Amino acid sequence: MSDLPRKAVTRTAKLAALPIGFAGRATWGLGKRIGGKSAEIVGRELQQRTAEQLFRVLGELKGGAMKFGQALSVFESALPEEIAGPYRAALTKLQEAAPPMPTRTVHSVLTERLREDWQELFSEFDDRPSAAASIGQVHRATWHDGRQVAVKVQYPGAGEALLSDLNQLSRFARLLGPLVPGMDIKPLIAELRDRVSEELDYGLEAQAQQTHAEEFADDPDVLIPAVVHQCEQVLVTEWIDGIPLSEVIAHGTQEQRDRAGQLLARFLFSGPARTGLLHADPHPGNFRLLPDGDNGWRLGVLDFGTVDRLPDGLPTPIGDSLRMTLEGRAEAVYELLCAEGFVKESIDLDPDAVLDYLLPIIEPAQVDAFTFTRSWMRSQAARVADPRSPAHQLGKQLNLPPSYLLIHRVTLSTIGVLCQLGATVRLRDELEEWLPGFAGEEEVAEEESAEEKPTVEETAVEA
Repeated sequence: MSDLPRKAVTRTAKLAALPIGFAGRATWGLGKRIGGKSAEIVGRELQQRTAEQLFRVLGELKGGAMKFGQALSVFESALPEEIAGPYRAALTKLQEAAPPMPTRTVHSVLTERLREDWQELFSEFDDRPSAAASIGQVHRATWHDGRQVAVKVQYPGAGEALLSDLNQLSRFARLLGPLVPGMDIKPLIAELRDRVSEELDYGLEAQAQQTHAEEFADDPDVLIPAVVHQCEQVLVTEWIDGIPLSEVIAHGTQEQRDRAGQLLARFLFSGPARTGLLHADPHPGNFRLLPDGDNGWRLGVLDFGTVDRLPDGLPTPIGDSLRMTLEGRAEAVYELLCAEGFVKESIDLDPDAVLDYLLPIIEPAQVDAFTFTRSWMRSQAARVADPRSPAHQLGKQLNLPPSYLLIHRVTLSTIGVLCQLGATVRLRDELEEWLPGFAGEEEVAEEESAEEKPTVEETAVEA
């Protein structure tokens, strides 16, 4: 039987066992300390055991628990390497698989939502799910016109499970905080909870996916499967094959890693500029690397259930502040951060200290090509997580305005995936092309002027 329709008491009991387990391990850790083990060693053992229990439970439950685990999964790069191994193994399973719905439940949903004789819409339908995720599972099928399609069927009771899990997880968010250094867990859970209704609405997902599919229809680098049919609790899209990004992370060649990383960065920044939408669920399970004759590899993008609506693209102040930080203009950066609400009116900070805080974070934009690594991610996390560091003290005084919350999480998550890939990426190229404000008004004006100015050959032809 599928986990989501189980009685709420079963799910509640499993989640409630997590803080009890954390408390038990804390007592065990105290005993080890008394026995002479160092605080650092005991702390790491506690963290490893806690991570193993947490992600085992989250993977079993699906729903909001699994959704939360997938959102955390891209940040494993921030963990010390000796802890990250077991953590990474648990998260890979979380990204790729979950216990399936019974076939009779799938057929029941299709009968209720498509039509009584739903089988006639397909010339073939595989009852075995090809993927199972937090709120639905995917079946491969052949549409009646011969197209290979993916049929996403929502679990009955998915909405109630999502809300129940996230509400319960929020109650002990403080205990989960130490799992990922430098990350505040509570806002992440709150944001996932706020977007439950969107996540469950396959109509909104279909619109977002089709908008991307049409915009990227002839793109040489990115492939978005088109929507074939949609109704409540069922979404049918074109099928795409390819190598899951989790496999590229685990076993890919350096060429595959670099290409996947470059295209992931390109999609992150070009998507909002081209569609007015930001794909907001960038964990490896939602991407495929597809062989392409002309360019080597293309990036396939799945699951548009969570998007941020940005009709004017990414906010220009992001590009402006990034450019001015690289230029070392501390006062101008500080003024812009104050104007955008990153520094509250009641707070007074040293602009040079703010610049020192930001520069290490934007290191990938300072060079032509940057190699994202787990060690770099760990150093950034440690810098802001250490209570003794100036970066930690300053970071606590900064504010994240609500309009930037999802953009911030998606950017951090994408960087987490790039570090898992170990990809060398020409990030500046993507920022200059797609991020408003990054190139600066003068550079943009020069480029536009150069485009308008006729070439020598054109002048000669006109003469």
